[in-house]
Amino acid sequence: MTNRSVLVTGASRGIGRAVAEAFASAGDRVAIHHRASAGLAAEVLASLPGTGHLVVQAELADAAAVLEMVDAAAAHLGGIDVLVNNAATYTAHPITEVSYEQWQSAWRDTIGVNLVGTANVTWCAVRHMIAGGGGRIVNVSSRGAFRGEPGQPAYGASKAGLNALGQSLAVALAPHNITVAGVAPGFVETDMAAAHLQGARGDAIRGQSPFGRVARPDEIAAAVLYLASPQAEWATGAILDLNGASYLRT
Repeated sequence: MTNRSVLVTGASRGIGRAVAEAFASAGDRVAIHHRASAGLAAEVLASLPGTGHLVVQAELADAAAVLEMVDAAAAHLGGIDVLVNNAATYTAHPITEVSYEQWQSAWRDTIGVNLVGTANVTWCAVRHMIAGGGGRIVNVSSRGAFRGEPGQPAYGASKAGLNALGQSLAVALAPHNITVAGVAPGFVETDMAAAHLQGARGDAIRGQSPFGRVARPDEIAAAVLYLASPQAEWATGAILDLNGASYLRT
């Protein structure tokens, strides 16, 4: 039982919920962030073992709201020991099929949440980590950061940017006893992926892995829990592929 203070963004469903459940089961106190899913966040809160958890809300594209959200989480939890940057938006915008206005909107919204918003959450949380003597940051990236996302290019670019941000901060924050690492899943059984997995492409997507399936949220959560552990200090700067050998990079 560790009793750390943990902030998980985008924790009302999918990977974020599984991550919140994993930390709570380990004895940590968790701040469950959501953007506009108060009902789902309340369900997660009610389901978590232990006490001291809370729900916080913010639109990550709103810098002022991010600051208020992080400070509220830290005030309730008594600091922030672990930050899991999981929240992200995923919008289809194939370059040959959308208008110029739709193209600009997709890039503005996706980068605003997935990269700039995440960077702002991190800046706000780091102040509390330094005050507390250190911490752990785990970024949820994507296989798409490496292989590309033809139908969602802003998403792929935002995750590639997140990887670069994490590696930059791994160096910058090591003197403050703060580690920064990432996980890069492929397809995961979540609401975000449901339309793809249940549609005509479902079998082909599952066939991308030699295991013939996609990941479960709890498998991603287990890796996040490890990277946030004291034993994973030397993994700072690393990005762990979690795609069932569906995409192998060198």
